[in-house]
Amino acid sequence: MAKESMKAREVKRAKLVARYAEKRAALKSSGDYTGLQKLPKNASPVRLHNRCKITGRPKGYMRVFGISRVMFREMANKGLIPGIKKSSW
Repeated sequence: MAKESMKAREVKRAKLVARYAEKRAALKSSGDYTGLQKLPKNASPVRLHNRCKITGRPKGYMRVFGISRVMFREMANKGLIPGIKKSSW
């Protein structure tokens, strides 16, 4: 499980990206790269990293569900994800 500080940092970055998105787009379209450099580093959407909503795990993230593969498997086996069931062939 990820540290709470790591999860909080990602949330903080996401808020910063959302706050500066409009300003960033305007500066980019006008070609003002010095203005872009003056924005905070964490305002860049490239710095965001997908994490599991439950555990905060950074790897094995399933974008469709918003959780890691480990949590997906556990939840699917318990029947907590609608439309997903274990299969074998």
